[in-house]
Amino acid sequence: MSIVKNKDKRTGITYVYESESYWDKEKQQPRSRRTLIGKLDETTGEIVPTDGRGRKRKDNQSKNGSDTTLRNTREQELIQKQEHEIMILKDEIKVLKREKATLKKNLQQMLALMDD
Repeated sequence: MSIVKNKDKRTGITYVYESESYWDKEKQQPRSRRTLIGKLDETTGEIVPTDGRGRKRKDNQSKNGSDTTLRNTREQELIQKQEHEIMILKDEIKVLKREKATLKKNLQQMLALMDD
């Protein structure tokens, strides 16, 4: 893999790509794939990451942070509901295991009576 810099003449922005070479079996020749990494900051020379479409990545939080807080609250509610469901299912499993043991015991008694 290599890093490729490509300058857009219209906007003057230099885009930075990660280039990967591979062999195309159908065409019997080498090909390459490019993945956008980001834009090159001309003043500092650093690569500014983008979301893959030439736009800057959004922070995990919005300006006031409410999106992340809301998302975390919803995730916590979902986790609590799932934990509650798990507890209910575990209780059902216990009941079913007891019923199974009782049925097995009754079946063994019936088989013992038939053998006598």
